[in-house]
Amino acid sequence: MFDTDGDDADVQRRIEELRKQIRHHDVLYYVEARPVISDRQYDAMLRELQDLEAAHPSLVTSDSPTQRVGGAPIKTFVTVKHARPMLSLANTYTADEVRDFDRRVRDGLEGSAAAYVCELKYDGVAMSLTYRGGQLVLAATRGDGEQGDDVTQNVRTIRSVPLRVDADHEFEVRGEVYMLQADFEALNRDMEAAGEKPYANPRNLTAGSLKLKDPAEVAKRTMQFTAYYIDERTNAAATTHAQGLDRLHALGFPTSSAATVCSTIHDVMSFVDAWEAKRHDLPYAIDGIVIKVNDLRQQQELGFVARSPRWAIAYKYEALKAQTVLQDITLQVGRTGVVTPVAELAPTLLAGSTISRATLHNEDFVHELGLHIGDTVIIEKGGDVIPKVSAVVATMRPHGAEPWSMPHVCPCDHRSQLHRPEGEANWYCDDSSCPWQVRRRLQHFASRDAMDIDGLGERAVDQFVEAGLLRDVADIYALPQRADNVLALERWAPKSFERLVAGIEQSKQQPYSRVLFALGIRFVGEGVAKILARAFPTIDALTAATAEQLTAVSDIGDRIAECVIDWCSDVHNRALIERLQAAGLHMSAPAAAPSSQAFAGRTFVFTGELTTMTRRDAEELVESMGGKASGSVSAKTSYVVAGAAAGSKLAKAQSLGVPVLTEEEFRALVAEATA
Repeated sequence: MFDTDGDDADVQRRIEELRKQIRHHDVLYYVEARPVISDRQYDAMLRELQDLEAAHPSLVTSDSPTQRVGGAPIKTFVTVKHARPMLSLANTYTADEVRDFDRRVRDGLEGSAAAYVCELKYDGVAMSLTYRGGQLVLAATRGDGEQGDDVTQNVRTIRSVPLRVDADHEFEVRGEVYMLQADFEALNRDMEAAGEKPYANPRNLTAGSLKLKDPAEVAKRTMQFTAYYIDERTNAAATTHAQGLDRLHALGFPTSSAATVCSTIHDVMSFVDAWEAKRHDLPYAIDGIVIKVNDLRQQQELGFVARSPRWAIAYKYEALKAQTVLQDITLQVGRTGVVTPVAELAPTLLAGSTISRATLHNEDFVHELGLHIGDTVIIEKGGDVIPKVSAVVATMRPHGAEPWSMPHVCPCDHRSQLHRPEGEANWYCDDSSCPWQVRRRLQHFASRDAMDIDGLGERAVDQFVEAGLLRDVADIYALPQRADNVLALERWAPKSFERLVAGIEQSKQQPYSRVLFALGIRFVGEGVAKILARAFPTIDALTAATAEQLTAVSDIGDRIAECVIDWCSDVHNRALIERLQAAGLHMSAPAAAPSSQAFAGRTFVFTGELTTMTRRDAEELVESMGGKASGSVSAKTSYVVAGAAAGSKLAKAQSLGVPVLTEEEFRALVAEATA
């Protein structure tokens, strides 16, 4: 063992030697899959490095292998804009659709031949890694494709992600974070042993792990990374996708060994068919094959449509199926009162997990399948993730089996009457005090995508509701003053209570749009909440909005407007808002000053499908230039910008004589105004 008290120069040389050796063995283990030393030898090197750095803290660097877990817990995830959009792929399901894709590629290349690269489609979480000066400086989730969350501290814990590479220029790597089936099952066993609800599949667990706020906890969840794209923007950059994969491998990134260059579409389908037979033997989940044009210049020539490249598609394998028995149909109640029938099944192994329940969506779905209690049914996992009942084996129906009919009484303790609104498929329980609804509303409010309250998971919500500590979401903000009541409950200790209090306090920093989403207004998802927050920048403005004002906002239709008005006019909800305001939650959006007044006094309406930007991006661009973006056409509209498949708004503009612009003309108008 090296002397930790030796000469500083000798210590630094030994530290650099150990770091170099550890990085070398990381590549052999994670990239080459051919380790040459034992785990004990590797751990001994890592311990020696840790001891040397502990004795000489001034020699510690951020890219040292000892620094994969470091820093304080993350208070909140920062949103970052991608240098280039992270696009989604169009899906195909048949050989004919793949051949049609090949035809479109050849047409787009004016008859030129194209080779393809076929890769396994990992069922994980897309990730962007940015390196600068050889060091990992940013890891970001895909998000909405334009921007995602900065999860650098958490991604640093993934041992197959290099912290340092032999390249000084800035470049970006994209790939997939995923989890091995064995690691997923082990973690779920630990969660069940601790009384926590297990995750449904490895992808959900991976996504949830990346959004944990304590990197030390993330490090306990073994995740993997595979790279499939590099953007170097240097003279030495690859000219084909296959060369890019080779470059990634040379830099020390793990890549799929299955990736293959196919010169014809026949070779592509042979690859697809071969892996359909072998995919169940893999230690991780895939749900298809990604097919990409190999030549990068041809990719550029083919371009994009909407948010998908014309040069790539995903072939999705047919869902896995199994046969089991429908033992019963029960009901579950959601946070908005929707009552959903659920199939209670004889436990059956399917795609690596045991399935005992599956949603049946609504009453019509059950009747369309013709389900009887006791039926033998076919279950499948769509995308190998979500279990569903897809068919009935009528020939195996037991004698005397009775068809199921929808109960008209809520399964909650209150036994409230259910009703089905005219024209809808769902039944509802309108009793807002229904215990099931209360629990779901609280769980939604505290969830990661809403107020993100650390320490307030499903089990904690159930405990607090049963103990009478929570009746609505505003009660959450009184919990810090009820320490004695909380600590008297099973599994609660001072440390876990402090974590909960910190999570509640931190949630007060969530923006107004997240609060709107957390309130659980029907049809108001994350995207709609952001739109409403921009259009009505205070809660008072939103609660006072009329149906006409709401539907004048782009993407806000009659049903959303009706639900917003109904929720805001409820006396209990108004009182709830007042209590949340008193607790310190953000009920207004900070005013964003336009960057210019080039479009001041002009109103734009966007209709149809835009190809170079989203409709929301275009509207924000107009607003940033002092203009107004509207969702309806009137004689006062300045311009209607019509994309592909424009409908009634275009016709109305033409009838009113409103100027109509193509997307290209709109971009030219913007360029002229900003020149």
